[in-house]
Amino acid sequence: MRVAVHTLGCKLNYSESSTIAREFSRRGYEVVPHTEEADIYIVNTCSVTEHSDKKDRNLIRRLHRRSPNALIAVIGCYAQLKGESIAKIEGVDIVLGARSKGMVVDEVERLLKEGRGAAPVVDIVDIDCVKNIFPAFSTGERTRSFLKIQDGCDYKCSYCTVPYARGSSRSLPSALILDQAREIASSGIVEIVLTGVNTGDYGRKSGESFLSLLQGLNAVEGIERYRISSIEPNLLTPEIVEWIASGTKFLPHFHIPLQSGCDRILQKMGRRYRTEDFRRKIELIRSRMEHVFFGIDVIVGFPGETDEDFRTTCAFLKEIHPAFIHVFPYSRRNGTPAAAMPDQVEECVKAERVEVLERMCAEFYSDFCVENAGREEEVLFESKSKDGMMSGYTRNYIKVERPYDSKAIGRVVRVVLDK
Repeated sequence: MRVAVHTLGCKLNYSESSTIAREFSRRGYEVVPHTEEADIYIVNTCSVTEHSDKKDRNLIRRLHRRSPNALIAVIGCYAQLKGESIAKIEGVDIVLGARSKGMVVDEVERLLKEGRGAAPVVDIVDIDCVKNIFPAFSTGERTRSFLKIQDGCDYKCSYCTVPYARGSSRSLPSALILDQAREIASSGIVEIVLTGVNTGDYGRKSGESFLSLLQGLNAVEGIERYRISSIEPNLLTPEIVEWIASGTKFLPHFHIPLQSGCDRILQKMGRRYRTEDFRRKIELIRSRMEHVFFGIDVIVGFPGETDEDFRTTCAFLKEIHPAFIHVFPYSRRNGTPAAAMPDQVEECVKAERVEVLERMCAEFYSDFCVENAGREEEVLFESKSKDGMMSGYTRNYIKVERPYDSKAIGRVVRVVLDK
């Protein structure tokens, strides 16, 4: 039977979807792209914004129209948060929340054996009851793998649904993670991106430490490069920074969520730092490493954000001058404290602010590329060809293009960057 796994949302979802696809393949199913007709569709959903929810629903309906007789199983964050609503969508056969999404292959096979009933199979439990964690890593690419180390979050920022969709923070055993890293290396992949909901919180409840995990991974033979997908600024400790800078496989590329450059808004968001803390962390890293790529998350239009607050954010961003800004308009999510806050910002104002920061981002990235022009860098080229060109990323995450050369794919190659 043909199985297609469709992933919406983050790289954490992608690592889980890839693991599910491998298990279907191991059991003899033919795994096909989600754009093709299939007998079984697995939809791994996202629910970080209202727009994400809409994309989830539209995809489910589109898949059912394409293959009316196909079995459709829905998992992921939207499934946990809105499982009963999803079960009412025509064509849905299985809805699995955070506790049971790792068992989706078993549930599909059980339904195929016993027969599909009139009502979908729904397994959604209170998120506080979810204590297990689904190990996962991605394969299928020759260049990098996304390796899940942690799930859930205890922070509960006032705008965020993720703790309600994925549960409390919990970590995989380091021994298991190291075994998975070795398995990834044996497949010929040379770069790993560590993923999680709150990666820096790794090991806090299990007695292990994030730094010890990084040190263990650094010793895995065959893996040449590591990136940390995202880490809270208060959890990127000086000890971690100093160790990475000492000459490790961990690259000068940091994705750090700021969310606002205004302390008043940070406090309303429930963030665990202020702008001065963030500034000092950026300064520390730059003092220990050269040509560092900083990707910064920013939310605009949070309830109560005034024009002056937004100007304060813009000024702070210009001061720290990251390489890239990931800009998100605030999305009102039912059940979060921010949804009930007064002074909700109009959508047109959010759109204007997004446009301002996207222009700023283009300037920052251009400046970063100019700063790196003329330098020799190491690039890991990907197995993609477009118009006779291939592309890859430097250690500090600059995208580089050059004429296609099959011998360079999946290898770290030294190049001189032009402007």
